[in-house]
Amino acid sequence: MCKEPSLHSHYNPLGEAERYISSLPLNEKTRFFILIEPGLGYMVAFLRKRAPLARIISLHVKKQASIADLESADSQWYPELGVSIQNFLENEIPDCEASEIQLIEWRPALNIYKNSYLSLIEESVAFIKKADANARTTKTFGSRWLRNFFRNLKLIRKVIKPAQLSIPFFITGAGPSLEEQIPIIKKHQRSSIFILAASSSFMALEAANIIPDMLIATDGSPWAALHLFECLRGGFNGPLAASLIASLPSQCENLPILPICDGSIWQMLIFNEIGLPVFCLPQRGTVTATALDLAFTLTDNNIYISGMNLANRDLRSHIRPYSFDKLLEDREKRINPVYSQAYKRSSMLKAGGSFDIYTAWFKKQLENYPKRLYSLGENNSIFDSVKVMGNGEWKIENGKHRKDEEKLETVIVKTDLCQAEKAVAVLEKGLKNPAHSDVLLKELWPLFFPVEIGKSQDEKIETIIEVLQKMI
Repeated sequence: MCKEPSLHSHYNPLGEAERYISSLPLNEKTRFFILIEPGLGYMVAFLRKRAPLARIISLHVKKQASIADLESADSQWYPELGVSIQNFLENEIPDCEASEIQLIEWRPALNIYKNSYLSLIEESVAFIKKADANARTTKTFGSRWLRNFFRNLKLIRKVIKPAQLSIPFFITGAGPSLEEQIPIIKKHQRSSIFILAASSSFMALEAANIIPDMLIATDGSPWAALHLFECLRGGFNGPLAASLIASLPSQCENLPILPICDGSIWQMLIFNEIGLPVFCLPQRGTVTATALDLAFTLTDNNIYISGMNLANRDLRSHIRPYSFDKLLEDREKRINPVYSQAYKRSSMLKAGGSFDIYTAWFKKQLENYPKRLYSLGENNSIFDSVKVMGNGEWKIENGKHRKDEEKLETVIVKTDLCQAEKAVAVLEKGLKNPAHSDVLLKELWPLFFPVEIGKSQDEKIETIIEVLQKMI
């Protein structure tokens, strides 16, 4: 007679867990352990003994009974929490390299929970890939983001007051499929829909005489400002939803701005102190994801998306015209035609894997979005579950929602050129406050110094303060 599979030894579960943890090769760089269905948690105490400074997070197929004498993980997820695994892990683990996160499986659970167990692994791996990509971006651009932040504080003259509308939203990404949807947008733009456009899609919309109701910009890389330069040349006069780590041209001081904060402690301390209204949205790594977060906050009506291909269409990765096209044209030579440059760029995008990472993230996130999201045109196939089949089925009743009756209020902000100095003073005070110093160090140090440097906490604080003061 076959025995029922068991999560733990019936005779000595603690000894079983100790032997298992002792047999594992642990990476000394690991800051976070994700335990895949550890059952009753016998191995937590032994893992803590081997890695006392690491954070231990447990993912369960279902809520497990607790045993009073056993040490618990720092945080635990189970379906009954009502939070997706991706959102849970985003809250528990900051962006860090894959080498700093280690998965530990409790294999007896596989025999019992099978596909549910494998799903926990799949979710964890998808999260680690995204966190690793974000961490690598932070290493490359971290100090630039900080410079952008303090510089952008000086640009703000008019701020959008947070409010909720009831008008349908149309979000435009810069994917090639947006071209087919432009006639539909043009038909409804004047009275029926609120157009929230990624700044990279503006040139194509403006070429069709469509001026978006709001632009959104979140990219802190230097070339991202090229998109906004084209918007300003095209006559856009706001509003602009912008992360303050984004690369914003100085001319943006004339636009009403809706500031976006990523929820980090260092940003929240600054915004609270200087009194700027701000939308707190998590950092997503791609502007279209942040645009969706913002749209769900700004309206209780339906949201339609287009230009979210998350893939190349042959050699093309973006709609035409596109801000970067001129860069390719300027570099064109007889032995370096635009076609060849487009081929190289397309190949690099595929090799980089960013499209695949964001596709996997959206696939998981779709389950958590409100059921008022609709996909128009040939977006990535992951959006097929919310796709409107055929343009003729997308009908908005003209006159039912009018933009002239629903406007976002603009507030004139009394700012001065000392905003950046005030922000640095806030951080300096926070770093010297024991209640905030640990968290601020964890957030700010990687932005300044991608590679860990052997310094004491006090030395790190003094180093950060010194660098911050040079930035202003």
